[in-house]
Amino acid sequence: MDNDGSPDPLPYEGVWRFTASAVDASVPQARHAVRDLLYRQGVPISDELVQGLLLIVSELVTNAVRHAALLSPMLAVEVAVGAEWVRVSVEDNHPYRPTALEADHGRTGGRGLLLVREITREAGGVCDVEHTASGGKVIWAALPLKPEQVA
Repeated sequence: MDNDGSPDPLPYEGVWRFTASAVDASVPQARHAVRDLLYRQGVPISDELVQGLLLIVSELVTNAVRHAALLSPMLAVEVAVGAEWVRVSVEDNHPYRPTALEADHGRTGGRGLLLVREITREAGGVCDVEHTASGGKVIWAALPLKPEQVA
């Protein structure tokens, strides 16, 4: 316990942020970086949840590359891990706020974000889009950690 009575953070808790160019090659790089980070930190996460998170990272980075690269040549990926949740987010400097996370009106575009929403919902998590102070946006998804039960 810390002096203030709160429990010590678990060894895998923390926030990691890295930047990447808004180019296609950043999609697999971001996916591998997130996967490696989760395993390196020893996050108690199921393979199924890892796959869902990596798919979310792929979709969010792909969207930033496809739609924001002109105004935002760099993007940022952040992974935050708490005792009972993991949150991934992708930030860019493009002001456009996609609506696919909010509602599905049968549009043909934005399927990637609909997929993000579906994966997040199935895992019991939440996702959203927020504006940044710099005028860009950050799209994030937080999923509950369900540590695998050791028999």
